[in-house]
Amino acid sequence: MIDPDDIPINLVSWRPARRIVRTLHPPIDLFEDVADPEDWPLLIAAEMKTNPRLAETIGKLDLVPPDRRVSGPGASYLMAPFTHVSSERPSRFSDGQFGVLYLGRSFETALAETIHHHEVFMTTTNQMPGWTSQFRELLIDVDGMLRDLRGEKSDFSMFLSPSDYTKPQNLSALLRNSGTDGIVYPSVRDPGGECAALFHPNLASNVIQGRHLDYHWNGERVDLVREISTSTRIFRVK
Repeated sequence: MIDPDDIPINLVSWRPARRIVRTLHPPIDLFEDVADPEDWPLLIAAEMKTNPRLAETIGKLDLVPPDRRVSGPGASYLMAPFTHVSSERPSRFSDGQFGVLYLGRSFETALAETIHHHEVFMTTTNQMPGWTSQFRELLIDVDGMLRDLRGEKSDFSMFLSPSDYTKPQNLSALLRNSGTDGIVYPSVRDPGGECAALFHPNLASNVIQGRHLDYHWNGERVDLVREISTSTRIFRVK
């Protein structure tokens, strides 16, 4: 394992970055409407007396330190990756014990990354062909001092395997425990693209909804993506 101190730290300021998420997850009122995160625990405790399913909706709020929580319009999209975690849903930089907010620097990169993971899901569940799933594009500002795996002088390819996440998960656990805010790295699914993996929601802000998208599954891969509002605009997936 490489010494984490050998990985440079650089300012990443993307205005905006892109994230693409499934549309089936509605905003969480607590994150959107209650301005002060310090009030959340008391409100949750009171609300759960009449709504026992509230905890399932909000997730594990204790996983996010109070000073790292965010609120207001769009906050659901920043908080949810950190409060809804599971060892059954690991990712490149997390084994499922803590949350990570992933973003692409461009729409094309976010699209390529999302298509890959959607294809894995569709293949695993043996889904029938068709226009199967709807997504929404989010424009999100990112500002943070992140460990940088983009450097050409050092070989960080061990953390960029297309399928084996063991080494990047071990690295991110070390970095997060040492106080690192996140990682910026080359996209594995979009050559030339860049991605960020944020360890805390307050490194992102100003969430704006962009395009609404439909993914077409041909039985083997996602071959087409269209904008729902203008269904004639089609992105052909290579």
